[in-house]
Amino acid sequence: MKIGIIGAGVIGKTLARKLASKGNQVQIANSKGPESLQDFASQNGLKALASKDVVIDVDLIVLTVPLGQLPNIKELFVDVPKEVIVVETMNYYPFRDGVIDEIENGLENSAWVQNQIGRPVIKAFNNIGAYSLYAEGKPEGTEGRIALAVSGDDENEKKVVIELVNQTGFDGYDAGSISESWKHQPGTPAYCTDLTLKEAKEAREKAIRENSAEARDFLLNKNIGLGEENINIILSGNYPDGFVDKAIDFNREYFGLPARVLN
Repeated sequence: MKIGIIGAGVIGKTLARKLASKGNQVQIANSKGPESLQDFASQNGLKALASKDVVIDVDLIVLTVPLGQLPNIKELFVDVPKEVIVVETMNYYPFRDGVIDEIENGLENSAWVQNQIGRPVIKAFNNIGAYSLYAEGKPEGTEGRIALAVSGDDENEKKVVIELVNQTGFDGYDAGSISESWKHQPGTPAYCTDLTLKEAKEAREKAIRENSAEARDFLLNKNIGLGEENINIILSGNYPDGFVDKAIDFNREYFGLPARVLN
């Protein structure tokens, strides 16, 4: 499959690396230009392109930038053929993205994204932390494999994305329509809690929409309290030996989920 990735943060780079390793033709772009990604691309069998070029001649686009930046790049989708699948991995955090009134008034993150770019999207790879995406993937059939939600309104497109999730080392599952995607947004039990397939499906049904913003902000502040060094590790993708993402444990405790058993 030919895949274009817009965004080269930790999530974008991890997806690019993993998907290329499974034989997909991957091209990636960021806001700094292709020169800034040449070393990464050459080391991982990718192409580094300008943003306007990364969406050309692809089967699927992964959109993985801070949500608040989307209005600045939405024109990239104007000429993308309608048969190209668009996957968005983004989450809304007002401190970073600015206050988005439509989302504050109850619109799902992904519905807002669809309105911005003028086309349907599939929501995936949003409910896992950067470290877990990098380090916790396991072969299909492995006991305890982490499950990732895939939401969208096109059943065939969801099947394609579920297979890509599987390629990255996780159990992708159909999490319903875009109108249900709030159940795996920040502040819900299925968000960044590293659950198995059975656990994840049960957690989604326990989500309380009215409480999610409060839970999101509480857990964000608790994670910030871990200190600047921890934040820098997460954002850099340079994980020291023995690193543990304690945010997962905070999230599980908050929602009354069983403690993790770490290897």
